[in-house]
Amino acid sequence: MSENFLPFAKPAIDQATIDEVVACLQSGWITTGPRTQQFEQELATYLNSPHALCLNSGTAGLHVALLCLNLQPGDEVITTPFTFVATLNTIVHAGGKPVLVDIDPYTYNIDVNQIENAITSRTRAIVPVHFTGLPVDCDAIYAIANKHQLTVVEDCAHAIGAQYKRKTLGSFGHLQVFSFHPNKNMTTGEGGLVTCRNSEWAERISCLRFHGISKPAFDRFTKKGNQHYEVIAPGFKYNMMDLQAAIGLHQLKSLDNFIIKRTALAQRYLKAFANWPQWELPQIPQYEHRHAWHLFAPLINPEKAGMDRDTFMQRMKEENIGTGLHYAAIHLHPYYKNTFGFKAGDFPRTEDVANRIVSLPLFPTMTNEEQNHVIRTIAKIFNHPLSTESNSLDFLSPINQEIL
Repeated sequence: MSENFLPFAKPAIDQATIDEVVACLQSGWITTGPRTQQFEQELATYLNSPHALCLNSGTAGLHVALLCLNLQPGDEVITTPFTFVATLNTIVHAGGKPVLVDIDPYTYNIDVNQIENAITSRTRAIVPVHFTGLPVDCDAIYAIANKHQLTVVEDCAHAIGAQYKRKTLGSFGHLQVFSFHPNKNMTTGEGGLVTCRNSEWAERISCLRFHGISKPAFDRFTKKGNQHYEVIAPGFKYNMMDLQAAIGLHQLKSLDNFIIKRTALAQRYLKAFANWPQWELPQIPQYEHRHAWHLFAPLINPEKAGMDRDTFMQRMKEENIGTGLHYAAIHLHPYYKNTFGFKAGDFPRTEDVANRIVSLPLFPTMTNEEQNHVIRTIAKIFNHPLSTESNSLDFLSPINQEIL
């Protein structure tokens, strides 16, 4: 057993990022200011979006994006039960009622073939989640939305840099929300982003994210600033700091390389675990896409592995290797059961996947040796025989450690 704990996720922070943060601190301007503006401009260019608005979290982004819809009591928003709680919490905070649709059995994204069955006269929006960084079938989602005059708010928390049919998520569609949490593909410590092509939505988000003030007010304490301002809505304290943007500026420059490294690591896992009966491996859809590989999350087959998922995670922890659980079935959390009447059996695919899924270590600075250690440890836990060749794992292509 290794003495050092290997986490399932770890941000890649280089010296240029550290220097930028130090320069930000030394500048005396650490809250929303010029670096945040620069970061937004560079994000807009990278994502090919006319509006890119940074916030202090992806959750804040979901909240203000949904507030653009002016939901009324009883209005419904369709989403998946297989997501982080923020997706549903923000629907509730925005005044909507979450309506759930089970997941596709292969991609674990929302099953587009079931969405229309959930639409009623009160439906106002669809919130698909690009789970693990795998884009949903956007053509199908937007065809349904256009047919029924619905707005699509894409939860892209896992999917910065992902592409659907050669189009970067954020470059098309209605509203997209990204997360810059430390375990995401790029980070600002904490942070989020909303992209859109509607100027009215962009203006409203800009207003709501900083107390409902009608115009940018970050420079009001500078020589050129004006102390007077007007509040036109009861907004929030959702603004991103320059200290966060200082990290993000350099993370964005490295994002494509991060994804290349994640993809190579995911491909090594897929090759290593091919034909292992203990695993049901992630499946790739037929439509063209670039997977961001935020997570590598196979399903354990308990009868073949000789243990359930939670036991496996505990065994990995005992071996000093971290894993993640993404996610528990959200409709079975007490609040959603008690408030909306959800119950076990409502979404059987989600419940099955939620009981068996586990996220294995995956991050850009992960070395060949670290990943090989993970694979050998899993073989040991499962008592899975490795041939002489595969015990050395020489059959796996080495990752270029210089890519970063």
